[in-house]
Amino acid sequence: MGLFSRKKNYLGVDLGTSSVKVVELGFESGAPKLVTYGFIEESTKIVKSDSSEQKKKISLLIKNLLKKTGATTDQVVAALPSFSVFSSIISLPAMSEKDLNSAVRWEAKKFVPMPLEEMVLDWRLVEEEKKKEKSNDEDKKKKKDKKISDYKILLTAAPKNLAKKYIDIFKSLNLQIVSLETESFALQRSLIGDDPSPVMIVDIGALATDISVIKNGIPILNRGVDVGGDTITKSIANALNIDSERAEQFKRDFGISSGLSQNNNSHQNKIPKTIEFVLSSVINEIKHVFNLYKNIEDLPVEKIVLSGGSAFLPNFTEYLSKLFDTKVIIGNPWSRVSYPKELEPALMEIGPRFSVAIGLALRELI
Repeated sequence: MGLFSRKKNYLGVDLGTSSVKVVELGFESGAPKLVTYGFIEESTKIVKSDSSEQKKKISLLIKNLLKKTGATTDQVVAALPSFSVFSSIISLPAMSEKDLNSAVRWEAKKFVPMPLEEMVLDWRLVEEEKKKEKSNDEDKKKKKDKKISDYKILLTAAPKNLAKKYIDIFKSLNLQIVSLETESFALQRSLIGDDPSPVMIVDIGALATDISVIKNGIPILNRGVDVGGDTITKSIANALNIDSERAEQFKRDFGISSGLSQNNNSHQNKIPKTIEFVLSSVINEIKHVFNLYKNIEDLPVEKIVLSGGSAFLPNFTEYLSKLFDTKVIIGNPWSRVSYPKELEPALMEIGPRFSVAIGLALRELI
């Protein structure tokens, strides 16, 4: 790279279960800069079909969205959906890199629920854990304990046919995939950055909620539950016998445990209870992730960061904070990106739902 050359622009493409979101970022004055962004909602499930017709449909959605936003780059970073990617932290004794690669593949057979021949396998060293081993010498008191190392490794596996599907879609649009990664890494990049402390991200999408615990920039736990913003809206619509548009408005007006239960308005009584009931599956999964985390780590989770389209659900941050006695905030994925000041109100409103796309576009720029 020459002394005066600029970094390329990169397009983060988030193929959600019911929408496509894109963010193009460039690099200016030493920082990532917003070039354009946009999204398209789609009533049918986008990712979960492998038919050629569905591929064409997704390609057309992306093509129309890029035309609408005026995107200028063909360099794409995309994310594989969390529900299709397997990840786990495994421990192995210290060894040479050559032996470690073979050992990881052997160990992966115990954890990955599909044949390795059908998976794209990736791994990275999370940390080298020092521990003590007692000497067997009779004169133990005179000999110091010797230290040995264990490797903690993040193992990730994704179906080859899914990766091929993404490659085919972008190739048909003359777009170059720079990288395919998991959503949890994109969320870490946009919402946490360089913070090394343990943080939980709760990403509430339209049809599912993904929960990750990030430590030292690495997702060490990933779980999901098939409950999202649309699930809440449909439950309100069914409970009150109203259309989905009105139910969506009620959801955004009343939220969870809004303190209105003493009023006589039946809607004000029923809506928070309905939302709380639907979210009970998410709450139980968060509890489960907390318990799993306690079994593998000593440091407590410092805070919970909310992301996704339902992050702004009224009173949700207070509700979770009280329930788990933990700081809860709504993540701001634009914090590492420069943008026109006049766009700030709009960007803050849509920020949580663009967290993955922003994190993807940031990958090659920071």
